Amino acid sequence: MMDTIVGVKLRKLKKVLEFDAGELQLASGDKVIVESEFGPQMGMVTPRPCYKCSLAAASVAGRVLRRAEDIDIRQEELNIRKEREYAQAYQKKIAEHHLHMKLIDVEIVPDGSKIIFLFTAENRVDFRSLVRELAADLRTRIEMRQIGARNEAQMSGGIGCCGRELCCTSFLHTFCPVTIKMTKEQGLALDPAKISGLCGRLMCCLSYEYETYAELKKNLPKVGKKITTSSGTGKIRQVNVIAQKIVIEMEDGRIVEMEAVEYKPEMLVPHSSAQQGK
Repeated sequence: MMDTIVGVKLRKLKKVLEFDAGELQLASGDKVIVESEFGPQMGMVTPRPCYKCSLAAASVAGRVLRRAEDIDIRQEELNIRKEREYAQAYQKKIAEHHLHMKLIDVEIVPDGSKIIFLFTAENRVDFRSLVRELAADLRTRIEMRQIGARNEAQMSGGIGCCGRELCCTSFLHTFCPVTIKMTKEQGLALDPAKISGLCGRLMCCLSYEYETYAELKKNLPKVGKKITTSSGTGKIRQVNVIAQKIVIEMEDGRIVEMEAVEYKPEMLVPHSSAQQGK
């Protein structure tokens, strides 16, 4: 059976999405109109990503509606020029209204029937007057769409602290919840400069290995607990999750390393006994 899935690069996105082309015979470089979550958009057929990631969307982003015609291409070129003009009009209006909004992008739907202004704002903004004035001046439908810091970074792109292109820009289709607990479980320093991405939020990659760490730590003791071993009684000073080793400081000051497979829950000294031993 012929694979009908093709890669399509949309103008406003930096990553390649997969669309169902149906019976259309398409080649790399063909311009097409696709059905996306934001409505019909123009894109270019591009080789599909050679890698797969469980964190990337498993399903296709939509379907290819048809090949782009000359009128679609001319409209797209016109839209690109108009978007610059509309961005200037928007900036002028928010200055007049003293609105605390940051314009991220302007998008015009392929047929030119609607303009979408994407913005960020720290607090709730009443932009009803702004929309009315923009609609009157630009004589078309206006949609204001507030996006978050992660979406802003996804659209802007950049290089992460790992030296590679941002995950959200290159392959992530949806954002996974990332919490401080994930950072703690992996034994990482709670330094905002080291665990935050360009968006200022916790890095998406903190979630990639979290389940593995949680599984490996499930049966391991916590640091600080007293434990009785064949070498005597001591206190757990370090637990190396990846190496599956437990470092114990014995009562006589010796440092003993024990394999995680040797550990049994019954080896822990009960809290009351530990208190009496002090």
